[in-house]
Amino acid sequence: MAAVAAHQLSQCITCHAWNAELSMVAVCPNNSEVHIYKASPDGSSIWNRIHILQKHDQLISGIDWGMRSNKIVTVSHDRNSYVWSLEGVEWLPTLVILRLNRAAICVKWSPRENKFAVGSGAKSVCICYYEQDNNWWVSKLIRKKHNSSVTSVAWHPNNVLLATSSADGKCRVFSTFIKGVDTRDSTVSPFCDMKFGEQVVQLDLAYSWAFGAKWSPSGNSLAYVGHSSTIYFIDDVGPSAVAQEVAFRDLPLRDILFLSEKMVVGVGFDCNPMLFAADSNGTWSFVKFLDEKKSTATTSKYGSQFSEAFGKFYGQAKHGSNVDSVEPSRAPGGSHENCITCIVPLPHPGETTLRHFSTSGMDGKVVIWELNDLDSHFSQLAL
Repeated sequence: MAAVAAHQLSQCITCHAWNAELSMVAVCPNNSEVHIYKASPDGSSIWNRIHILQKHDQLISGIDWGMRSNKIVTVSHDRNSYVWSLEGVEWLPTLVILRLNRAAICVKWSPRENKFAVGSGAKSVCICYYEQDNNWWVSKLIRKKHNSSVTSVAWHPNNVLLATSSADGKCRVFSTFIKGVDTRDSTVSPFCDMKFGEQVVQLDLAYSWAFGAKWSPSGNSLAYVGHSSTIYFIDDVGPSAVAQEVAFRDLPLRDILFLSEKMVVGVGFDCNPMLFAADSNGTWSFVKFLDEKKSTATTSKYGSQFSEAFGKFYGQAKHGSNVDSVEPSRAPGGSHENCITCIVPLPHPGETTLRHFSTSGMDGKVVIWELNDLDSHFSQLAL
């Protein structure tokens, strides 16, 4: 595993998203703006800032870029959401009324991109869809199901089921079937017969805040993390779900990503992606840290590692360049030097297993990773 490139785009990055061609990246530099960077055409690894999206009044907490529609959706602590469409050379915003009385925290397009879900601090989830007749975006709320803030949302591949994680320590799965938007076909049966907002299952496995819920590529498995340095894996989601947990001694994770049905990458406060894998019996376990440069550089005891990470969390991130043209950074101790808050897949045509992904965090960097030694990782698991 190697970090292909680390780009210092800001002092701190809240979240980021890529376009379908992976030629442009949208980042929130920990404020109310979205900066869009484009790779230099000469292949010099220099990224140029080409757009600044300004409409929100407070911190942008979530962003997603539709691969099919080429639309960007943003949510903010100002309780609003905007859908941005590229018209010529300008990005034009369309306001989405969420009807929230607390901050919007996270957002994600559905697989078909005819809906998107917004998690909020109002203990509710907004399912937003476009009404062609009225030419506006409408939101339907899933209320009175969560006991605290919704920290992440994740769409099942069938475009109907939605998993959420919450600060109440629970992970839940809901039906989001909307008549006239979704179709009743065999791919979503029997969930298409459920009412909108009906709860499929509630997973009460964590004893702390829950983050980063994600489905496996097939949708047969679900995983999420707890703030108690634990990751939870659930198979056959429903009344007969089978769950297992993997506890680790390192700092908690904030987000996760399925690379395949049997491999997951987690990122968080250790500033170093962690690889988890399942053996032939389906038993999950921690394999290794992926940032080899940082792993080899860190030789202190666990107490010193904790103190160092604790200081980084409360200390100020390394200041980066804040100009329109930036060059890739070269971190002396590792690819990331502060908490990683976001991980995004970078799918390449013809790949059955995801080998590329990117991360961003409080150090203001976007790091692109390439997984090129899957066999060695599985051999380590066998040991």
